[in-house]
Amino acid sequence: MADAMEIDAAAAAAAPHPLPPVGRSVPWVEKYRPQSLADVAAHRDIVDTIDRLTNENRLPHLLLYGPPGTGKTSTVLALARKLYGNQCSKMMLDLNASDERGIDVVRDQIQQFASTGSLCFGAKLSVKLVLLDEADAMTKDAQFALRRVIEKYAKSTRFALICNHVNKIIPALQSRCTRFRFAPLDATNVRERLQHVIKAEGLDVSESGLTALVRLSNGDMRKALNILQSTHMASQHITEEAVYLCTGNPMPKDIEQIAFWLLNESFTDSFRNISEIKMRKGFALVDIVREVTMFVFKIKMPEAVRVKLINDLADIEYRLSFGCSDKLQLGALLSTFTNARCALVAAAK
Repeated sequence: MADAMEIDAAAAAAAPHPLPPVGRSVPWVEKYRPQSLADVAAHRDIVDTIDRLTNENRLPHLLLYGPPGTGKTSTVLALARKLYGNQCSKMMLDLNASDERGIDVVRDQIQQFASTGSLCFGAKLSVKLVLLDEADAMTKDAQFALRRVIEKYAKSTRFALICNHVNKIIPALQSRCTRFRFAPLDATNVRERLQHVIKAEGLDVSESGLTALVRLSNGDMRKALNILQSTHMASQHITEEAVYLCTGNPMPKDIEQIAFWLLNESFTDSFRNISEIKMRKGFALVDIVREVTMFVFKIKMPEAVRVKLINDLADIEYRLSFGCSDKLQLGALLSTFTNARCALVAAAK
């Protein structure tokens, strides 16, 4: 029998995986999703390794983890198109584990798919692929059941697990997969991909607008494309102001003003001014705290004071994420900077 990892290149190349229908209503994250491994914007070392293992018929089970929008799912889908071409729907089972997270989906859908015979291309046999997105949402019982399925059908099926938090995957599953970490995308990669989309769509984007898109994406390509598309729907000319207005994030000049109040004004005046700009421009306090934290890195101050300030700001952001009162946390923000100001004065003496 032919090796289970052999691939019929003619069948795989016969017809590419169809592109999403072109139209104004198509989300750009799908319209411009990479169609081949060569198109994946970043993480070339990981992508090239997976490509080489595939070419050598040595593809292992995969565990891809890292923040959202870094190319994990796109890489696996591009791999599937390379393996199966127009037979993807027959040879790959694509499940979102956050929707189907219990043991039943492992016993029913996954085991049933893995146990059926593989599709034969002439005399060659190609392994099937199970893609489990958001695998960290699976219950522990489901993960243990999946471990047994992986062991049982290793000769005919490969499993690709995708998650954000690898620590939520049981060690027994981790040990059966080759792990690859997808870090947040470099700003250069995000900018290049955005420029490709801007050119393809014929958009009017200023340089400051592009910089704002890259900055707000925080290395998340999906977020960058969503912001670009939503801003384009709201404004034909995409500027820095249009991007920040569309997302509701404070502009850098607003953060500079808020930081000035925090470092120089009295508690009462700062509380009033920040509350007023927050209400007038519709800012969320958690966004203000997050942006002020980034601004702190630019301010010249003793490192001990900076570390204490950043830790205190992280605590405030954490409390806000659990729905604590904005007024109380704004007071905490002002107190944190009051203490920092006292520390700066003491350090200067």
